[in-house]
Amino acid sequence: MTTDVTIIGAGLGGLTLARVLHVHGIPATVYEAETSATARSQGGMLDIHDYNGQLALKAAGLFEEFLGIVHQGAQASRVLDKDGKVLLDEPDDDTGARPEAPRGALRQILLGSLPAGTVRWGRKVTAVRPLGDGRHEVTFADGARVTTGLLVGADGAWSRVRPLLSGARPEYVGTVFVETYLYDVDQRHPASAKAVGAGAMSALAPGKGISAHREPNGVLHTYVQLSKPQEWIDAIDFTDAGAAAARVAEEFDGWAPELTALITDGETAPVRRTVHALPGEHRWNRVPGVTLLGDAAHLMAPSGEGANLAMYDGAELGDALAAHPDDVEAALTAYEQALFPRSAAAAAESARIHAMCLDADAPYSLVDFFTRHARTP
Repeated sequence: MTTDVTIIGAGLGGLTLARVLHVHGIPATVYEAETSATARSQGGMLDIHDYNGQLALKAAGLFEEFLGIVHQGAQASRVLDKDGKVLLDEPDDDTGARPEAPRGALRQILLGSLPAGTVRWGRKVTAVRPLGDGRHEVTFADGARVTTGLLVGADGAWSRVRPLLSGARPEYVGTVFVETYLYDVDQRHPASAKAVGAGAMSALAPGKGISAHREPNGVLHTYVQLSKPQEWIDAIDFTDAGAAAARVAEEFDGWAPELTALITDGETAPVRRTVHALPGEHRWNRVPGVTLLGDAAHLMAPSGEGANLAMYDGAELGDALAAHPDDVEAALTAYEQALFPRSAAAAAESARIHAMCLDADAPYSLVDFFTRHARTP
């Protein structure tokens, strides 16, 4: 393949693409706005599914390394009501269908699998423009520019590459998450640790919820979920960590103390994360020399699929380019023809699960979902 490949974004999707291309002997360059691999926390646990994320890791030749970072037992899940009553408790079934692993450790495996210099750090994209004949120019914040024959936007929700293909923009879906952490939980927060259990816990009620996940080394990572207008969350001053946590906790007045402690005892400043999504049927007409993957292509409400889909996109695109080494447009057409229906189906299911967690029947709607899913062959 003679076309130069430029990937914008060193998240899991962009790195998977670069790795799969490397496996096929195709060089690529990844440009990332962050200044280094350790510039910020990479988030919590990911459940890597056997039907997409694991397939991507196998295509990348990294599946055995991935197994080495799996958090054993963390595939367990439970659903509680606001009083702390356990309504559903599923232990880790040890099938390996969706094992949990730290996002940061997974990213490090991908980074370590690439030739030195593949990722160019501190390169924030400020503009992209077509040059004709499928070539594009990318401009960075420091004024540097590169031109490329194949531009891949793996740059997330607010992609700078997407406008080359689509006028769609993410829209607020009416839900905000607030993120907190507790540490050394078995010794210092035993009641909350017991409520969460060995894996993931969701305590839900109509319009609100407290979800937490046990991470390695005695960490509980919590996401509070609230159905609120954008103006409500904008009115909270998150620079005052104590006041922000107290305001969020007010929404859970009367809930079991071991659940509200996940907010009020938080040992990190609470972080707001408003949930945005692209249209579920988001697609674009073929534009020579450019495509998208991951959240840049199909941002959706959180449902456990985002990272898996991004990695799968990267692997599929890499394999398509390897299968059509002399015809980039044929590769991109094949990739997108499979991407669009896959993304639409995942977005519809994501929206359904997201709504179910906060609907008028919560938490029983989620219990019913898990129960029906367990019965499905």
